[in-house]
Amino acid sequence: MPSVNSVPISFPGSPGRRSPCRADVELTDTGAVRALLESHKPTFVINCAAYNLVDKAESEPEVAIANNALAVRGLALACRDLDLPLVHFSTDYVFGMGIDSEPMPLTETVGPIPVSAYGVSKLAGEFFVRTLCPKHMIFRVCGLYGVRGSGGKGGNFVETMLKVAGMGKPLRVVADQFCTPTYTVDVADAVVAMLPTRAWGLYHLTNAGHTSWHDFASEIFRQADVEANLTAITAKEFGAAAARPAWSVLDNAKIHRVGIAPRRDWTDALAAYLAERSRR
Repeated sequence: MPSVNSVPISFPGSPGRRSPCRADVELTDTGAVRALLESHKPTFVINCAAYNLVDKAESEPEVAIANNALAVRGLALACRDLDLPLVHFSTDYVFGMGIDSEPMPLTETVGPIPVSAYGVSKLAGEFFVRTLCPKHMIFRVCGLYGVRGSGGKGGNFVETMLKVAGMGKPLRVVADQFCTPTYTVDVADAVVAMLPTRAWGLYHLTNAGHTSWHDFASEIFRQADVEANLTAITAKEFGAAAARPAWSVLDNAKIHRVGIAPRRDWTDALAAYLAERSRR
């Protein structure tokens, strides 16, 4: 199973203490998770763990379900029984909508219709949290990238584009799938601001604006001042094992009504990320 299966939690009075990683507790071991929570009695439980190998999930859906749904069920039950608030992250891939003539950002009230095994597993996890743990916040995020990358994927889209371009190889990137690339720093800041509100529920949380994956790549190269051999292709031409939503731009109005300021435009967030990585 992916190495991302850990349960980060906050420790009262120990702000510098690291969150547990997989070496400390395996998310699918519900007994171990419950024992950890009972031992440390956190103020909030923030579940950043996920099986996020979207294409591989098509051939091993049972692993995606075990990690993204059944393990989350066990976590939600433990949090309910111990009266602990649970913060959980979901994905725009719970949607599978095509593009209307005048597409609109998707609100939390739009019915999800996932088109991949990964999307199904994440939606099932959402339902378990919503039905089993009264004190919960679920954040649907989209197109995440950050300097730490993804443990399961070995990086992020920005780094992959820069690496391949730096090797002088041609790049073929899908131009008919639209989302909002989102910087993890902006997500984290919003989540921290949300915790004291205790405004339980489901929220969409992304940077502002939207773009296609091809245009995202193009903007990466423009801002990084990198020349690249970039070609726009269709999702059908790319031929990924798992289907992706053609339009998964998320409406953030609900979280704004709670008092969380709108996140910056995705192009500004990308500039901040490139500046941050240059300092490391």
